[in-house]
Amino acid sequence: MRTHRSPRDLSNLPYAHHLEPFTREVQRKEVYEWIHIDSQDMDDSDRDMSRFIESAFSSVNFNGGRMQHGRFDTVWMHNVRLLGADLTSTTWLDTECRSSLLAGTQLHGAELQRTVFHQCKLDSVNLRGATLRDVAFIDCSLSDVDFGGATLKRVSFPGTSLEQVDFTKGSLAQVDLREVTALGLASGAEDLRGAIINTRQLLDLAPDLAQHAGLTVKDD
Repeated sequence: MRTHRSPRDLSNLPYAHHLEPFTREVQRKEVYEWIHIDSQDMDDSDRDMSRFIESAFSSVNFNGGRMQHGRFDTVWMHNVRLLGADLTSTTWLDTECRSSLLAGTQLHGAELQRTVFHQCKLDSVNLRGATLRDVAFIDCSLSDVDFGGATLKRVSFPGTSLEQVDFTKGSLAQVDLREVTALGLASGAEDLRGAIINTRQLLDLAPDLAQHAGLTVKDD
């Protein structure tokens, strides 16, 4: 399983000395490198296929708007709010997201690799059909998050609460759930095939697993 990184401050990024303040409007299909977007509202705009490389976002609000097929490559985010934003089929690589809120965010078909979320809240986020590899959700809260049909490999959730999370028809491999603070599923326990759980969690899931297997459990 991946090693859990501690959250980094902006000044600790290896490319911090390259960053330049960026105050212009982000345009679709453009490539942006070494920019720092700070304290901006990026509302209801079309930024499809825009790409960010070794860049930073702090205190940025995405209220609605589109960034389909965009790319975050070695990007740092802090106190970012993605509210109803459409990030369908985006790519996230070596990206860190801290103390941020994703609510009603569309990430259908997204690809996340070597990405970590620290102390983030994900509420009603659509990750159906997404691919997550070497991803960690650390001290986060996930509520009504849909991983239906998604592929998860080497994904961990230390210190994270899962409430009404849906793994229906997902493909799980080395998905570590042992350190979650709550394991609330919207789908059946059988959809956790390929996950790693602890003994206590197994006992909690036993009635659901027995029902799925067609077992009747009686003590008399």
